[in-house]
Amino acid sequence: MPKGYRLTASTGIHKGDRDYQQDQVLLLSHPRVSGCVLAVLADGMGGRSGGRKASDQVMMTARQLFERYAPETDDAVAALKQLVEEAHTVIKLTAVSSEEEPHSTIAAFLINPGGDCYWAHAGDSRIYHYRGAKLIKRSMDHSYVQALVDRGELTEEQANVHPQSNILLGCLGTESDPPISTHFISQLHAGDILMACSDGVWHYFTSDEIGSILSSLSAREATEFLIEKARSRGQGGGDNLSLVVVKLEPLGC
Repeated sequence: MPKGYRLTASTGIHKGDRDYQQDQVLLLSHPRVSGCVLAVLADGMGGRSGGRKASDQVMMTARQLFERYAPETDDAVAALKQLVEEAHTVIKLTAVSSEEEPHSTIAAFLINPGGDCYWAHAGDSRIYHYRGAKLIKRSMDHSYVQALVDRGELTEEQANVHPQSNILLGCLGTESDPPISTHFISQLHAGDILMACSDGVWHYFTSDEIGSILSSLSAREATEFLIEKARSRGQGGGDNLSLVVVKLEPLGC
């Protein structure tokens, strides 16, 4: 781990106003290499047990692959793509043996001991990278409304309240292969913050609001506050919520 910061992290999950929980979130420290961390989030879909089966498969695949991952020699992007592809295949096999149609999003980021970071996602679960309160980059959803935003037909604000905002253009477990978008951060710095979250969280906040919350609170406080505030803004109609926050705290804080 580069000098100058230490990692603090927190996960949060809540079933919101749904009858059952289909989200899953995982934060893993590498079993053999200090300073190597994998965060994985999955938002399952496809009926009560179908969605949970799908997100369970994502978590199981992530654990198995991270156990074998060697940060000093392995290609991180290839490892993340393998995670998405293997989870997709396993979920499709699950569908063959059950009546449900299990699908899932995935949002995963991997921090190596040298401070480089990689992420991959499919669907509309998001990853955000902040430096302090300033948004550096976020993942772009594989969704119908994001395509409209990209074409200039909707604003971000209009997309959030669009009646078809839940239509995905790709995810895990579908007939076609999932879209996989990746991103590389060559060097993380003290003050950087990474967050992955399901749409049950990000739907209720602007990027500026998220940055303000993440930068002013501890990782644990931020996860609790974001869940509480999203629950409040959902007004009884909220989705499952899940998130994972990793902060690079300057040493001495």
